Amino acid sequence: MSVVENAPDQTLPAAARSVDDTRLLPLLSVATLLVSALLLFLIQPMFAKMVLPKLGGAPSVWSVAMVFFQAVLLAGYAYAHLLGRLLGPQRAGLVHLLLLAVTAMTLPIAIAPNWGAPPADGTALWLFGLFAASIGLPFFTLSASAPLLQSWFAASGHREASNPYVLYAASNLGSFAALFAYPAVVEPLLTLKMQASAWSVGFAVLALLVTAVAFVLGRGNGVAGTAPPPQTSIVSATDRLRWIALAAVPSGLVIAVTAHLTTDVAATPFLWVIPLALYLFTFVVVFRDRPWISHATVVRLVPFAVAPLAISLVGAKVFWFTTIVLHLVVFTLLTLLCHGELYARRPHPERLTEFFLCTSFGGVLGGAFAGLLAPQIFSGNYEYPILIALALLALPGMFAGSARQTLVKASPWLAVAIALAMVWYATQLRLPAAFELPFSALLVVLTACMLLLRQRPVAFAGLAVTGLLLTTLWRPGMAPIETARSFFGVHTVVDLADGSARLLFHGNTMHGAERLRNADSTPVAGAPEPQSYYYPGSPLAEGIAAARGAKDRFKDGFERVAVVGLGTGSLACYLRGRESWTFFEIDPEVIRIASNPAFFTFLSRCAPKARLVLGDARLTLQASSDRYDLIVLDAFSSDGIPVHLLTREAIAGYLSKLTPHGSILVHISNRHLDLAPILANVARSEGLIALFKEGHPAGDVMTTLRTASRVVMLARTPEDAGEAARHWTAMSPDPAGAFWTDDYSNLLGPMLRAKFGS
Repeated sequence: MSVVENAPDQTLPAAARSVDDTRLLPLLSVATLLVSALLLFLIQPMFAKMVLPKLGGAPSVWSVAMVFFQAVLLAGYAYAHLLGRLLGPQRAGLVHLLLLAVTAMTLPIAIAPNWGAPPADGTALWLFGLFAASIGLPFFTLSASAPLLQSWFAASGHREASNPYVLYAASNLGSFAALFAYPAVVEPLLTLKMQASAWSVGFAVLALLVTAVAFVLGRGNGVAGTAPPPQTSIVSATDRLRWIALAAVPSGLVIAVTAHLTTDVAATPFLWVIPLALYLFTFVVVFRDRPWISHATVVRLVPFAVAPLAISLVGAKVFWFTTIVLHLVVFTLLTLLCHGELYARRPHPERLTEFFLCTSFGGVLGGAFAGLLAPQIFSGNYEYPILIALALLALPGMFAGSARQTLVKASPWLAVAIALAMVWYATQLRLPAAFELPFSALLVVLTACMLLLRQRPVAFAGLAVTGLLLTTLWRPGMAPIETARSFFGVHTVVDLADGSARLLFHGNTMHGAERLRNADSTPVAGAPEPQSYYYPGSPLAEGIAAARGAKDRFKDGFERVAVVGLGTGSLACYLRGRESWTFFEIDPEVIRIASNPAFFTFLSRCAPKARLVLGDARLTLQASSDRYDLIVLDAFSSDGIPVHLLTREAIAGYLSKLTPHGSILVHISNRHLDLAPILANVARSEGLIALFKEGHPAGDVMTTLRTASRVVMLARTPEDAGEAARHWTAMSPDPAGAFWTDDYSNLLGPMLRAKFGS
C-alpha cells in the first residue's frame, strides 16, 4: 500500500494523524539532501581550482584541501549531534535556518581578501587558513545538513523512519553526481565567476527546501515511533573504535591514491574528483539493506585486484592508462570492503548522529595522516602502501580466534617485512639491470601465491605486504642516492646500477640526467653535456640558438635569459659568454638538489653565477625589475604542467618582461595532454605567432639518456623567432577552440585530443 493511500482519517489517534502529516517528508528530505550534497561537492573542486595559481599547481593543494574539508565536516557533524541532543526537530530547524541566513550573507564564494603569496615554509598551514577564511562557514553549514535531516527524519514518526541510513546513500549519490558534473559540464562551460554565481543560486534553493522540511515537521509535531528496546541503542567503546578505524582507512586512501595519480598527470579538478567520486559512490552501493554489490562478492574480488597492484606499485609508463585503472579498481574495492563492514556495524537510528560523528572523526584521522603527517615523516609516498595494507585488515576472518592466534599466524609475515626493510635500510642494496628478469619472475611467483592463498586472509595480506615492500623499495637497474619530499612532491635522485649516469625523478617522471661515465667507463671530464629533454639538437636547444641568433641580427645583444623551472639545471650549460641567466623555481628541494655538485654539476660547472629565485614564477618573474631576451617555460609537476602558467594572463605577464624582439619557449611534453592548440589560441589572443617542434631521439632512453620532447616558440614577429620561423611548423589557431584564462580552463579537451587525436 502506498503512502498516498493512507489519507488522513479523523478517527485515527492523534499520533497516527501526525505521522500521516509527514507523508511528504521522504521526498522533501531526499531532494534537500541531494541539493545539499551537490553544493557541498561542487564547492570542493571549484574553490581548489581558484587557489591553484597561488600554489603553483601542486598536487598537494588537493591533499590539504581534503583534510580541511574532512575537519570541517567533523565540526558540522558535531554541531548536528549537539543540536539533535539539545533541541527538538522544530527548534533545531529554526537554528539551522538562521545559520543558513548568516552563511548567505558571505556569498558568492571567493578567495578571502588580503591573502598574499604563500610562505616558503608552512605552506600547508597557510593553505588551511586560506580555506577556512574563504569557505569555512559555507562548508560547515552544508556539512551539518545531511546528519540533521536524517536525524529529523528518524524522529518524524514516519513509517520509513526506521532506516534513515538510506538517506545517507541518497546524499552521497548527489555528491557523486556533483563530482562528475564538475569536470564534464561545469568546468568546460562556465568560468569560475559564473560557477560561484550559480552556486549562490543553488544555496538559495537549499534554504527554501530546508524551510519546507521544517514546515512539514512542524505539522507532524515530530512524533517519534515506538521507543527502541534499551539494548538496541547500547554502543560500546569498541564499537566506536571500529567505526573510526573503518572510516579512517578509506579516507586516507582517497588522498593517497589521488596524490599518486595526479602527480604524473596534472593537478586539476578533473583528476581529483575521480577517486573522491568513487569513494562517495561506495556509500551509495553499500549503505542499504540490499547493496548493489554484495559484501561477499567484494571480498572475493579484492585478492584478484590487490595481487597485481602489489607487484606493480611503481607502475609501467608504457601502460599508464591500465595502471591508473588498476589503482582505481583496487581503491574502490578496498573502500567497498571497509564501508561494507562499517554499514554492517551501524547502530540503531537513535545513535545516528553519534555514528556519523565517529565516522567523520575517522575521516579526519585518515585524511590528516595521508595529507599532513605523512609528508612530514616519510621521504616517499609510503603512506599509500601502508593504507592498502591496513585496508586488508578488514577482510573477514582476519581476526578469527583469539588475538594470540592471529599474532601467531601473522608473525612469519611480519618477520619477512621487517627483514626486507632492514636489508634495504642497512645495505641500500642495488639490483643491477640484469636482475630485472629474475626480479619480475619473483613477483609473478608472489602473485600466484597470493591468489592460491586468497581464502586465508592473514597469509594473503602477508604476501601482499611483501610485494608492496619489494616494489616500493627496489627498482632493478637503479640505485637510490637521495629522496626528498616537499609540498610539491617527491624527488628522487638515482644512479643507474652500472654507475654510468645519475637521474632525477619527480614522481615517476625523469626530470633530468647527467652522464657520469663514458662508454669506456672513464669518468666524464669537463662541463657536462645536457641530457633528457635538453640534449644538443633537441627542440629546446634549437629554440635557444634561434632566439640568440635573432637578437644578434637585430644587433641589440642576447644578454638575459629567464628559465621557469630548474630541474637538474641542465639548461644552464647553454649559457654563452657573459649572458645572465636566472632560474625561477617554486620548490626549495629542487634548488637544494640542483645546487649540490655532489648530485648534479650543471649549475656549478656551467653557470655558477646564475641567480636562483625561489617562489611561484608568475609572482617572482612579475616582481623582477629585469627584462629578458628569452623566457623558457620548463615547469613541471612530474608529467603535468601547472595550468596557471599557460593562461592568457600568464602569457601577457611574460610578454611584459620581454625585451623588444624577445621570444618565449614553452616546453609542453606530456603523455596525457595535447597542449599545443591551447598555446596557439593564447598566441592568437595576444597577437603572437606560434611555432612548433617535436623531437624523437632514437635508442633506449636508459642508454642514450635522451627523451622525446615537444616545444612551442611564441614571438611577436617571424624575425624575432630567427631560424625557427623557417624550420619549425607554424601553428594555426583553432577557431572553435577556447584559450585558457585564470578564470577558465578545461583539461578534458586536451586529454581526449592526446588520447584519440583531433
